[in-house]
Amino acid sequence: MTKRSQRNEMSQQMSRRTLLGSLAMATAGTLGATAVNASAGERPAGRPTRKTVRDRLWIFAVLPGGDNDSLERGNVRGGSRMTPAEGAFWLNVPNLLLIRSNNEPPLPDAQERRAKTRFQQYAISFQPLDRVVWSVVGSGGKGGMSELSPVLELAKEFPNFAGIYLDDFIIDARRRADGRVAGRPALQPDELKRAREQMKAVGRPLDVWVTLYTHEINPSRKIAAPGFRGCEPPLAGFLDLFDVLTLWTWNSDEIPLLEENLAALEKIAPRNARIALGMYIWDFHNRKPVPMELMKRQCELGLQWLKEKRIHDMIFLANTVLDVGLPSAEFSRQWIARVGTEPL
Repeated sequence: MTKRSQRNEMSQQMSRRTLLGSLAMATAGTLGATAVNASAGERPAGRPTRKTVRDRLWIFAVLPGGDNDSLERGNVRGGSRMTPAEGAFWLNVPNLLLIRSNNEPPLPDAQERRAKTRFQQYAISFQPLDRVVWSVVGSGGKGGMSELSPVLELAKEFPNFAGIYLDDFIIDARRRADGRVAGRPALQPDELKRAREQMKAVGRPLDVWVTLYTHEINPSRKIAAPGFRGCEPPLAGFLDLFDVLTLWTWNSDEIPLLEENLAALEKIAPRNARIALGMYIWDFHNRKPVPMELMKRQCELGLQWLKEKRIHDMIFLANTVLDVGLPSAEFSRQWIARVGTEPL
């Protein structure tokens, strides 16, 4: 190599080192600024403008392995180990609903000796996500107002927290004297009003999400199981206290009736409410994967309704069934990859 070639090579190496150093300093500065903003409870800059299908997609998530019993009863052996954050990563969706189940993650009280509570540790794993909604009423309708305060403390600490979730909202269903089956709300209307007032202390708007099953909003359903379950007081009388109404089909045999069931919800939904379509990947009622033609059907309808603005979001359930080889899970991942960038 000539002396001139050596000098040119040294000059190029120095230029590359200078460029890499500048990029490293710029990246560190950006991350540092983001960390400062997050610690101050401000929403980090650079969040997506939510103009694509992917921006409206969510994963419904519970503790790892939380549905292993149901999988086992459906002859899916070995269970799942996928975490909520891994589920969002695998599906490539930017939004997550974290639902407490079997007391996991445990409430922060009596965890003062820990560097971070389990609530905080879960929330830290969700920091790369766009939006997170956390349950106050969790799986099986368990929880309530006592869980609101620790969730709001998380919302103050983590700027991507966007609301609270009320799962399995109609509880204690029983047959009444007139023959109707009806339950009660996990939070009474006056409690919902108090919750909304307390949420204002976070300093930014937070939404209230609620689970509604097709067998809770459409008494005219033409399917035997599960039977219709009403609510006292009637749901229609206080749906205005929710921001997002999520519609779930417990029995996949009922997916062909989705159009009818969405229309039933639209009929009672307040004008300003947003509707989200909840989609099971594992059919818990029949203990089997959602059949491929039905999985495809609900995804296609959801996309159509997103574009028609009949629904605002779509939700895939759950991280606990994504790593056990279900065809409906792999279909969902590929479907998201195919349509995620489509504009809305």
